[in-house]
Amino acid sequence: MTALITGATAGIGKATAELFASHGFNLIITGRREERLAELKANLEKTHKIEVLALCFDVRSNVFVEKAINSLPENWQKIDILINNAGLAVGLNHVQDGVIDDWERMIDANIKGLLYITRAVSPKMIEQGSGHIVNICSIAGKEVYENGNVYCATKHAVDALSKAMRIDMLRYGIRVTNICPGAVETEFSFVRFKGDKEKAAQPYKGIKPLTAADVAQAILFAVSQPRHVCINDLVIMPTAQANSRDFYRE
Repeated sequence: MTALITGATAGIGKATAELFASHGFNLIITGRREERLAELKANLEKTHKIEVLALCFDVRSNVFVEKAINSLPENWQKIDILINNAGLAVGLNHVQDGVIDDWERMIDANIKGLLYITRAVSPKMIEQGSGHIVNICSIAGKEVYENGNVYCATKHAVDALSKAMRIDMLRYGIRVTNICPGAVETEFSFVRFKGDKEKAAQPYKGIKPLTAADVAQAILFAVSQPRHVCINDLVIMPTAQANSRDFYRE
């Protein structure tokens, strides 16, 4: 089977690629950092003896998305699983103090990028009569917290789009799974705080957060179910986190 994973150069995307490779999946990995993609491709192929196709492009550009997907070699045309992982949070301001560039980056990556990839890949799944789309959402797609305004809005959009995809592609047997993690210690916070390491560490102080590998296991669980079973929605949290706001910190 072949899985396409966006945002595979770090965090949940990379952990998912590594886990899927260990289970014998061939992989199409995408991302904006070409050197990291090449390194991941080489490591996965060497360690797991699978085939990996690395595509370097930005999901925020529909032109690049269409060019990449439409030019897939014939032996990579059949995509069994699409994992829409690429996305980010930038900034942590009240809406009245929001930075427009931050908003646009989140909207372009988290919503439009997910739509562009899905629009390019899903017709292929419909044509082949099977497929599974996994959208990486967030607890921020279920609840709203202070300063999370636009990020929460983008993830609420992912939650809604997952439901819509499930309905729209129901007749074609395409499964759609929405994965909503709580606090995961990856580059996420580092990006949100624009490289400030001290601030980026604060959300994880006093708790044991999820790891990218934890979320990858949840994704593998969802796609490993029998074909007549679809995990529509899965919320996964650290034990120390009850919701988007309440933590028990030691």
